[in-house]
Order: sequence, then C-alpha cells, then structure tokens
Amino acid sequence: MTHDAAVLTEERKTGLPGREREPDPPTRTMSGAEALAFSLVRGGVRVVFGYPGGAIMPVYDALLDYEDELRHVLVRHEQGAIHAAQGYARVSGEPGVCLTTSGPGATNLITGIADAKMDSTPVVCITGQVVSAMLGSDAFQETDVLSVSAPVTKWSCKITRPEDIPAAVSKALHVARTGRPGPVLIDITKDAQFGTFEYEPVEHEHRIPGYEPRPRLDEDAVASACRLIDEARKPLVLVGQGVLLSGAQDELRHLVERAGLPFACTLLGLGALPTRHPLYVGLLGMHGNYGPNIKTDECDLLLAVGMRFDDRVTGSLAKYARQARVVHVDIDASEIGKNVPAEVGIVADAREALAALAEGVASASHDAWLAEFRACDEIERERVIEGDLFPGTPGIRMAEVIHRLSERTGGRATLVADVGQHQMAAARYYRFDEGNTLITSGGAGTMGFALPATMGAAVARPDLPIVGVIGDGGFQMTLQELGAIVQEGIPVKAVILNNGYLGMVRQWQEMFFARRYSAIELKNPNFAQVAAAFGMDGRQVAERGELDDAIDEMMASEAAFLLEVVVEREENVFPMVPAGAGCSEIRLE
Repeated sequence: MTHDAAVLTEERKTGLPGREREPDPPTRTMSGAEALAFSLVRGGVRVVFGYPGGAIMPVYDALLDYEDELRHVLVRHEQGAIHAAQGYARVSGEPGVCLTTSGPGATNLITGIADAKMDSTPVVCITGQVVSAMLGSDAFQETDVLSVSAPVTKWSCKITRPEDIPAAVSKALHVARTGRPGPVLIDITKDAQFGTFEYEPVEHEHRIPGYEPRPRLDEDAVASACRLIDEARKPLVLVGQGVLLSGAQDELRHLVERAGLPFACTLLGLGALPTRHPLYVGLLGMHGNYGPNIKTDECDLLLAVGMRFDDRVTGSLAKYARQARVVHVDIDASEIGKNVPAEVGIVADAREALAALAEGVASASHDAWLAEFRACDEIERERVIEGDLFPGTPGIRMAEVIHRLSERTGGRATLVADVGQHQMAAARYYRFDEGNTLITSGGAGTMGFALPATMGAAVARPDLPIVGVIGDGGFQMTLQELGAIVQEGIPVKAVILNNGYLGMVRQWQEMFFARRYSAIELKNPNFAQVAAAFGMDGRQVAERGELDDAIDEMMASEAAFLLEVVVEREENVFPMVPAGAGCSEIRLE
C-alpha cells in the first residue's frame, strides 16, 4: 500500500476529510474505467455506493486496483445507493457518489435524484451505458437516462470518449458541491470505459459560462434589510437548511442575539442553533409548533434565510403573512419571490449575508414579543405535549420514544428520519442541542429514505452517534439494505416505530375522509427477527417499562442494532395545519 493509500484508508475509518491524490507519473496510458476511479480518488472521494451490471463492469474491474483508496459499499438496490449517498453528503458536507449500470440500474436512481434536487443535496451519480454504436437502437438495458433525469439534475453529461472522463468527474464534483448544492449525473458508454488514452492531470479550477455559484453580495440590499429589521416591532427569522449548507451557524447566532430576533426552523433547518437557545421559538410548518405558526400571521417582518417558502411551511399562500414585510436571503435567485413576494431579496451565500446583516443591524431586544411565543408554548404544552410525552394509556406513543431517545442520548445523536408521523415526532420531540441535525427527506417526502441514508451517514461519520427513526411502512421499502449494513460492518442504529398502519395516511383518512380507512393496514413481521435473519442484533419492545433499557442497549452496541418499538395504532400527530388552510388555522386536536 502506498503512503497516500494508507492515509486515505485511515481517513476513511475516522471520517476526516479526504486527501487528493496527485498522478504519479503525471502522464501515462490508462483506460477510461481506470480514469474514472483515479479521478474520483484525486477529487477527494473516499466512498462509492453502488451495484454492478453489464454496462458498468469495466469500472468495477478497475475498482479492484483502487480498493485501498476507494471503498465500495455494495447496496442491495440502486435506490439504496442514491439514498446512502445522500446520507453521506448530508453529514460530511462533501458529495456522495453512487455507481450503477444502465437501464433499470440508472432509472432506479431517479427517485433519489429528485429527492436530492429538492433538498439541495450534493450527489454525483455515475451510470454505465451501452456502447456508442448502439445508442438509440433500443439495445438491451439501454435507457436515455440523461433525458429521463434532466428535470431533476443540476447538471449531466454523456461520455463517449475515455479522454473526457477526468474533466467530467472534476466538473461534476465542483457543480454538485458549489452554489446551491444538488445532484449531477455522468453517463459513460461501455466503449469509453474500455478505451485507452494518455492521461494528463486535470485542473480543479472551473470557469463555467453562466454558472455563478457564489453571487456578489448586494450591499444596498443588505442596508435596506437592516433598516427593515431595525424598524420591526414583531420580527421573526425563518431558518432554513441553507444556513447549515453554508456553515453559517455562528453568523446566525450573532445576528439574532445582537438584534434580539426570535427564530423558528424549517424541518431541514433544525439544528442550525440549539433548540435550547432562548430565542428559539419552534418548528415551522404543518406539524410544527403552535407559536411560530400563529405568530406568522401577526409578525411585521419575516427574515427568511436559506428556505423555499414551500407549501408545508406556508399553508395557503393567499393567507400567508399578508401583514408582514419580507426579507428573503437565498443563494438561488429563482427562489426570491417565487412563492412569497419579498420587499428585499438578497441573493447570496447565507454565511456572507448573515455576517453583513449582523454588522449592520442595531442592538435591540423584543422581550414582549418573545413573551407572546412563550404563552403559545404553554398552550401547546397543556393541550398537546403533556399528553404526548406522559400519556394515560397503556400503549407507547411515538413522541415518548423520541423523547426518551433524546434523554438517553443527551440530545447528541444525529437523527435520520423516514417520512410520516414518526418524522414529525422526531422533529418535534428530539432536542437538537449539540449542533446536530435532522436528516430527512423534506421536499420530496420519500418513504424508504431513512435506512440507506442512515447507512451512508454512518459510513461518512463513524465517530458520530447516528440513529435512524423509521416507520414500519417506509422500513419495508428498503429493508433489504440490512444485508449491506451487516456485510460492510456498518454500525447503524435503527429505531422502527411500528403501529401497523401507514400512519400519516391513516390520520388524514380519519380527519378528512370520515374514517374511511382504505389500503393502509399493514400485517407486519417481527422486525427484530427480520434483522436477526440478516445477522443483525435487534430487540422488540412493546412495554413502556422496557423502553429505556432497550435504548441503552442499542446505543451501547458497537455493531448494527435494530430496535422495534410497538406503538399505539391510531395515534395522531398534532398540532396540524390542514392542507389549504392558513398558518393561524392550526389545530391542536
């Protein structure tokens, strides 16, 4: 093993940033397949999640020569590969990479690519393709994946010559991680993988016409925003994932503390600042906290940072914060005014914009306004939270499980949640107090996301406590990845909340379809026994008195562990803003 290979292998174990490998010698003959592996390593990639097949087989042959530098995780389904790459990216901040064959291998990535596009997740998808001479002939396992994926990729290209591979990989990594992050796709024909060429080093500096990943900060817009903040009597900051993506947590803290600004988080913005912060007023959105939803229709200023004003936050746009002046900060100019008109739009990296705002605003406090949020907290506690955390029923509630998990881990774990009622319980009842975040499928709402994403996150950061929180429905969409977890020795911790229903659909059918339950009941296996069949430790809990011990056992395990908790069958998640209603029409029961 070379010195560089040893360093990279150690970094792979510790989760520390990768190290680029320089070519040695600088010019030599190599195949396109080797060029791909070599370029990934040189670009700092340490892990690839993938599934082999005919059109990508030359690359898999080349990977054998790079196995000390480039770890390959063999997933059980291509959707698992893309979700694992997403989880890897979300905790590492670096692009996750996945590798598949052509045709169904490539199309099985599309759900995850769409998910990554909506949630601004940097992933690089590499797909094999039939030989160039057969393109357009409907050859075996041929699919025009560039056309199929075009609406949900940030950039894509088809490679038919081996000498184009190094530049394409370098550009893909650059585009995926810069500006507003997102998914990119490289489709490589089989003849390009077999072909040889004289490799020369590729520069990593990219100047792409029309691509401005870091917009110039408009100082006049910042000055106007500072004036509106200083004039506001009832301001509210809406914190989105953009704050986390830009690493702007310290700048956010400086701004809100200097100007005394209450702040609320979107689902993907959770963890930007600790939830114990005295200016934090709760989670925004359909199943968010009572205070920030009610007060959205009373505030006189909304400062939105790195968030999209999506429908799950706004409810009815016709009713949304009509009284408020809006300042919107986003690195993507297309988001400014897309859903909610902004009086001031600042197209900039969140870190740069927040630093400028913090320097420009006057020192202030809004104690009376903040007290109104605290009064809302008390209403919610009495009418919702007390019953969720300390129920008088024998059955365990989802909120209890999340609350006990938070208590037993000291709020230090990073949660990876699937989609549904358990997702909302995780967002509401876990205390994100240590700079950790909630990793979940936000925009697309992809069931089946959590198990492979937890796997990818654990590969990226084995030094962190990472726990998947998964519903019984979503778990059964990708449970085959237990095989990859065990084979690779990945210490995944997974909590399955089993209520025997597609829980969120059941809640809507109860509330809005007169309890006409249609196609929602699940006849589930014992999931702990399923885990055991894969060779994974597990435990099923149905009694409240066993819960703490089971959580402790899971967290103490050095190996993968699945904890199945049987919860109440017909539990609802409140508060809730009904679809089409305004934020102030939030229901507590």
